[in-house]
Amino acid sequence: MYINGKWLEAEQILEVKNPANGQVVDRVFLVGKEETNRAIEAAKNAFPLWSGLTGEQRGAYLHKVVELLEEKKEHFAQTITKEMGKSIHNARYEVGNTIAFFRWYAEEARRVYGDIVPASAPNKRISVIKQPIGVVGAITPWNFPLSMAARKLGPALAVGCTVVFRPSREAPLSSLELFKVLDEAGLPEGVVNLVIGNSSDIVGELMASDTVRKISFTGSTEVGKKLIRQSADTVKRVSMELGGHAPFIIFEDADIDLAIKGTIASKFASTGQQCVCANRIYVHDSIYDTFAQRFADQVASMVVGDGLNEDTQVGPMVNQEAVDKAHDHVTDAAGKGARILCGGKVPTENEYENGYFYLPTVLADVNEEMKITYEETFGPVAPLIRFSTEDEVVEKANNTEYGLVSYFYTNDLSRAHRVSEKLDYGMVGVNDPAPFAVQAPFGGVKQSGLGREGGRYGLEDYLETKLVSIAIRGENR
Repeated sequence: MYINGKWLEAEQILEVKNPANGQVVDRVFLVGKEETNRAIEAAKNAFPLWSGLTGEQRGAYLHKVVELLEEKKEHFAQTITKEMGKSIHNARYEVGNTIAFFRWYAEEARRVYGDIVPASAPNKRISVIKQPIGVVGAITPWNFPLSMAARKLGPALAVGCTVVFRPSREAPLSSLELFKVLDEAGLPEGVVNLVIGNSSDIVGELMASDTVRKISFTGSTEVGKKLIRQSADTVKRVSMELGGHAPFIIFEDADIDLAIKGTIASKFASTGQQCVCANRIYVHDSIYDTFAQRFADQVASMVVGDGLNEDTQVGPMVNQEAVDKAHDHVTDAAGKGARILCGGKVPTENEYENGYFYLPTVLADVNEEMKITYEETFGPVAPLIRFSTEDEVVEKANNTEYGLVSYFYTNDLSRAHRVSEKLDYGMVGVNDPAPFAVQAPFGGVKQSGLGREGGRYGLEDYLETKLVSIAIRGENR
């Protein structure tokens, strides 16, 4: 743990194992309520100094973080792959995003603007200023252990907030390495604090604390709802990036080669363990059979293995529970009439013997009675669903409690605009399997979350808006 600028030890230790082979990668100290409250107090004490700096001064610290991250890019990528399994190529991409987030907010720190508002009386002057909300509790998942940290720490630190940060126990090592960088960059004591441990202990204290004024959480919808309920007791502001169940629509006029490439990129990146991956793949009747066969042929040829191997395209899943869920969805679908075009198995021989692997899978003839159409699989399983009309597929795509991201492929410009406006999602990718950028807002609607991260939009949830009205006297009074 890292509290008030110091690395501290604890009695309880967690072994972090590589999901590709079960080998211990490293060990970390686990903490509880007492240490969490110390971290909150440290963040509280550091807030006046940090928030009192100019945006340019805070940005200079973040630029130093960027410089140090650039020097250690491959080390961070290797750490991510070892602790949670994604291919080294996906891990390098995540490190690049992490650097981009810190660089963007290092620059954005000096651009926190207010307003001058015309007064309704001649002797008044009204201004609106933006100020940091205070101490922030940031909670991140295991699937993007480094970039999620950057997406929360970057804007919080840029505007002047101090942070207590809790990464997932499944993948805490890259966060620990990040805090070494933050320490080396010379951030003042207490500005950032790292605590790793049981959610009930750490998150419980963050939620109960009057000092913590905002919670930024990325994780499941179920946990997010619980935190929203708990936030009412202290009227905290919350940002929630929750579950997704993304529709991926291929219309009859789409470029099939481009659509296949995009579907593979969306579905199988990070072994399908990301909230933005394609979960329901709708293919128009007229091209369904052609698409299904060509898609399955390419998926069947993907290289599955240890993420550290340069040839690996699909790495292991994070744990046995994740493997069991993916296989349960496949078994359920097959039992209700789906055809397994490829995959559908748990490899256990040779290099797969001690890891958590599931073969990339394509299911055909999927219908709405199957679990996979309404539960988030979070694994490398691609269900193909037929549709006939635009109205039909839009209705099906929107028929879910989730609303994070949606995708569709078409060469019709009018349809591109029309369907984008009809899809009830926070983000839409048109012929684009990765419509995400550090300068753009990331977030969902409905039960996929509250608030936005990224770009100038990502600053707002860390700022309070304050009215200042000054009554003035005339020159001769």
